[in-house]
Amino acid sequence: MARSKNRGSQEVNAGSMADIAFLLLIFFLVTTQIATNKGLTLLLPPKQDEQDPDQVKQQERNIFKIQVNSLNQLLVEDERLDDPSVIGDMVYDFILNFGKMSDVKKGPEKVSDRETYESLPSSMKAYINNRLRSEKSSDGPNAAIVSLKADRGSSYEIFIEILDELNEAYNRVYGERVGLTDEEFRKLNRNDPRDLDLYERARLGIPKAISIAEPSKVGG
Repeated sequence: MARSKNRGSQEVNAGSMADIAFLLLIFFLVTTQIATNKGLTLLLPPKQDEQDPDQVKQQERNIFKIQVNSLNQLLVEDERLDDPSVIGDMVYDFILNFGKMSDVKKGPEKVSDRETYESLPSSMKAYINNRLRSEKSSDGPNAAIVSLKADRGSSYEIFIEILDELNEAYNRVYGERVGLTDEEFRKLNRNDPRDLDLYERARLGIPKAISIAEPSKVGG
């Protein structure tokens, strides 16, 4: 029996598809958890007229300030610096200064600066005792903060160069603490239990505190 030539083509009834899509949309909106940026929890300092002068001095000596203007000129600790490659050595000394060792346990590991100092190898202790321990520099690694601020007109290249110097300084500290070079420390595989143990021991009590300040307007 021949098929009818006038038989219409079969079509899927899509009349209810809009309702189904709407229900699915409602379902995902109700069940999906959207992550929100809660920002940073900061403890603001007291007003300037209420600050203890000794506390102000302590805050200043525990912040290593680096500024870059729109002409890529450097101001480090309020002094002009022409060679960015020496910043790493300066930051290394700042982190390990131990100007006023504290017994207060800080950070998630609850380690004091004195405990951190006692855990360092003898070569690092000798360097600290002979070259550092300045009362005008950081009290200890737990308090040391490196602040980097740039004008909006400064170049991307100079900013990255300085940031590399800062990271290299911290990696040098961490590496020397466990008998590695900064490059060897940087290449530690934290998926390997042995490397992870070295990594955690190297950083214990010495947080990498690099603060990137919001850029100033050009010339500011």
